[in-house]
Amino acid sequence: MKPNFDKYEINIVGLVRKLPVVQVEDHLSIASFVLLGDSQLVLKAAAALKDRIPACDYMITAEAKGIPLVQELSRLMNMDRYFVARKSIKPYMTNPFVTEVYSITTQKKQILCLDESESNMIRGKRIVIVDDVISTGESLRAMETLVKKAGGNVVGRAAVLAEGDAADRSDIIYLEKLPVFKY
Repeated sequence: MKPNFDKYEINIVGLVRKLPVVQVEDHLSIASFVLLGDSQLVLKAAAALKDRIPACDYMITAEAKGIPLVQELSRLMNMDRYFVARKSIKPYMTNPFVTEVYSITTQKKQILCLDESESNMIRGKRIVIVDDVISTGESLRAMETLVKKAGGNVVGRAAVLAEGDAADRSDIIYLEKLPVFKY
């Protein structure tokens, strides 16, 4: 049965947010979480995740919703650099490393890519993957593939929220569970 409400209330690190419930497939709705633009939540979530993240050399996120989180985490952890897996090959990229991903929120196949110079920096390093929400794990898997192609070692996976079955995973760090609504 389709949810009979249009908002889902969640408490994340003491901050209450009312998320719109949106239909993404015929019999599936999600509470739509967008971290972009929520400065207060970015700061508090990064502070809450910081001490739970394993020792690493760099962090990486996919363009675009995880960028403010990885920026604040890198600042809190005194890191000089983080990486953003782009969703298209940019003209300034040389010999990009590319992988494909299908995400529940975009509902189409996309690519993730890194420039060769970024790949060279990742080689042999301990990398933590950061995202706003981990759901099906497809974006996470694609970023992990990208890191491995570049010769890096994924030592952790962190997000603000784990959606649906992702909350049952033991290999991710997250702050709160986010349900999916199947009907």
